[in-house]
Amino acid sequence: MIQEGGAKRHRIGRWRATGGHGRATLRTAAAGAVSAALIAGTVVGTAPTAQAAAPSVRFIDITGDGGTVLKANVVTPAGADGSHRYPLIVLPTSWSLPQVEYLAQAQKLADAGYVVLTYNVRGFWQSGGQIEVAGPPDIADASKVIDWALAHTPADPAHVGMAGVSYGAGISLLAAAHDKRIKAVAALSGWADLVASIYSGRTQHVQALGVLDGAATLTGRESPELREIFDNLYSSNLAKEQEMIDWGQKRSAATYVDQLNKNGAAVMLANAWGDTIFPANQYADFYQKLKVPKRLELRPGDHATAELTGLFGLPNDVWTDTERWFDHYLKSADNGIDREQPVQLKSRSAGGYEGYPDWKSIAATRRKIALADSTTIHANVDSGADGGIVFLSSILDQVAQLPPMAAIPLLPRRWAAVWQSERYGTAQQVRGTAALHTTLTPTAESGTLVAYLYDVGPLGLGKLVTHAPYTWHGRTPGEPFDVDLDLFSTAYDVPAGHRLAVVVDTVDPLYIEHNPSGAQLTFSSPPDDPSYVSVPVREQ
Repeated sequence: MIQEGGAKRHRIGRWRATGGHGRATLRTAAAGAVSAALIAGTVVGTAPTAQAAAPSVRFIDITGDGGTVLKANVVTPAGADGSHRYPLIVLPTSWSLPQVEYLAQAQKLADAGYVVLTYNVRGFWQSGGQIEVAGPPDIADASKVIDWALAHTPADPAHVGMAGVSYGAGISLLAAAHDKRIKAVAALSGWADLVASIYSGRTQHVQALGVLDGAATLTGRESPELREIFDNLYSSNLAKEQEMIDWGQKRSAATYVDQLNKNGAAVMLANAWGDTIFPANQYADFYQKLKVPKRLELRPGDHATAELTGLFGLPNDVWTDTERWFDHYLKSADNGIDREQPVQLKSRSAGGYEGYPDWKSIAATRRKIALADSTTIHANVDSGADGGIVFLSSILDQVAQLPPMAAIPLLPRRWAAVWQSERYGTAQQVRGTAALHTTLTPTAESGTLVAYLYDVGPLGLGKLVTHAPYTWHGRTPGEPFDVDLDLFSTAYDVPAGHRLAVVVDTVDPLYIEHNPSGAQLTFSSPPDDPSYVSVPVREQ
């Protein structure tokens, strides 16, 4: 993933702690600090019911695959004495977070009549082993944890569920494809396709990779295989591209979707429109392939920000729906969640939730923006059109509706190609996945472009609606070829009187770019194959 090292434009420094003992001490100290913060949040979140009988909490060790010790905690309903069986929910931790991550939610679920077991995945914090990135040992660990719970708690083997945020979501989906005992899953801010998440458009998402690598270095122990994957990604080692794709597909629930459908676990997926680690597209694509009871929820925010308040025991829509999902599919509660529209979206701009019968129904029509004439841009310079900064930009959009912005009339046309629609007389509710189609003629065999869609106000200030990168290798210089690129899915309301602008440039800090020095890109629109961006729009 990938380009020969000599042509790569970025060098990424890796965050390293110095000395094994120093890192272990730092990890232990950090574990204490994070645990204290989460436990404090749990106390605050559960204070109103403090006088009621409290669930039982035990911190335990579980022997995982190959004898690896997994640090865990189990929360059982108050008064559980072994005379009654309860549904079981297993929660693997997120990337780099300790085992107390879910304690507030675990106590709520135990209050509702569940046995809840949360465990630190291998390679992180005080659990043993190395980080395998949801590899076979992690999936085997999940089954070992279920085995332990069924043997040592009043858990009901016929009613087992798994859930998690981020890393825990990916492991839960994969475990459900491999363990028939799992009857329901809630995968929150996770991935179904790891390759489409960090290598979409054949482009390395370098800021996302840096966050994952840095967090793993601080709080865990990377396996030699993972270290090699990171190094090959950073160095754009094309010779290892297929090997890395195979590695990612092995860790993707999309690879096992037939097995997941056969096992029949009910699957709830939830993500944020602006997730800079696991973009919404890959969840939407996976959702459409599922043939089990399913639900897809998409909201404003970035990676795991939609679930965050729930980790401190505060009211949270995602966790509320997660509990409703388990209540129905593990307890047979008639709470109506199975009769609701299964696709639930919340626009980044305004308004409440919108329900749809399926993903294809969210956009009733598509409007095309013509990319007319022939335009040539020079590579290697950031035009000022950017996707933002990992986490920060989408969080600002979530809390203040302030996405990344650009002054469209001032973008330098030497480095940015710009096309605009007419002004819209009515609001345009963009819903779903915009798609770019164009004819590209590069001057070099490898290169990268980034396409952006902006909401442009009367003064020319553009607010980012969506974007996506695209990289090619092995092309003949001077020979045109078609580019078809899906931009990241979104829900955004363009006000009346505004227009949409399409911008294409070659550099974005979120990604590694592969344009040799002095490269140029020419975009054309042949009469028999016109160029355009197709924008999905919901009928008013």
